[in-house]
Amino acid sequence: MISGLDHVALAVRDLDQAQVAYARLLGRAPNWVGGDGGARHAWFQLPNMALDVIAPSGEGAFGDVIRAHLDAQGEGVWALAFTTPDIEAAVTLLRRRGVGATDPGPVRSTHEDGRKRYWTTSTLDAATTGGMNILLTAPPRDGQPWPISTPTAGEAAAVTELDHVVVRTPNPERALAVYGAKLGLDLRLDRSNPDWGARQLFFRCGSAVVEFGASLKTPVSDAPDSSGGLAWRVDDPAAVHARLAADGWDVSDLRKGRKPGTQVFTVRAGAPGLPALMIQQGAPVASQETAR
Repeated sequence: MISGLDHVALAVRDLDQAQVAYARLLGRAPNWVGGDGGARHAWFQLPNMALDVIAPSGEGAFGDVIRAHLDAQGEGVWALAFTTPDIEAAVTLLRRRGVGATDPGPVRSTHEDGRKRYWTTSTLDAATTGGMNILLTAPPRDGQPWPISTPTAGEAAAVTELDHVVVRTPNPERALAVYGAKLGLDLRLDRSNPDWGARQLFFRCGSAVVEFGASLKTPVSDAPDSSGGLAWRVDDPAAVHARLAADGWDVSDLRKGRKPGTQVFTVRAGAPGLPALMIQQGAPVASQETAR
């Protein structure tokens, strides 16, 4: 039913500032800036998903939705959008499984130069998904993937893909029921670590992962899930770390990750939706030694 993560939508108050900040953070230029329906978007397209940065702009129903989210929760992740090859069939199946979903409908975005993009989405009822805003998105109508955002300081110093998105949940069994049994994501790992005081669920979604984190120190509740941030994949963490540090970002030291064979560092502040993790998967042994 779901073949991958289409995009992560980030709600911000000032699109121009956020667009510049994320271009600096990712080391890539947006491949689309424009909008309709009372909102403007800056899209950063990566090979395994897109980051859709959204701000209210003028009058329109969608802009009102983003304003309401900003007023209630502030800047940060607004929605996760999953790709489905047959959106009509997916909506029918989810409704049978007790997940509310709108009828699939067209979405249009008008570029600042007048070009237009069209796609089809369905919005799931957050009351039936544990509280997160979830969208289903059909593949591009013309069958052609949207172009990858170009690097601004060389490919080695740019973010390559999304590694994983983190969701905080007070109810891991609910997350298993919704994202595993109903949405059909592939549960790869369910682990609890008393030393960290956390239970983690890892769902594979295309080449990205949706990770749920639950505290072992607080009781299970029916409170809504919430965003826990994004982790970006890099090929050359030293180059990305050096670029961001030279650009004035608040970054942690480069270090070995919890997962064997990884190097990571954290970007603590400087853009809406931070902190964010930068991670290299499968780091060479020699590189790991230098990161100690």
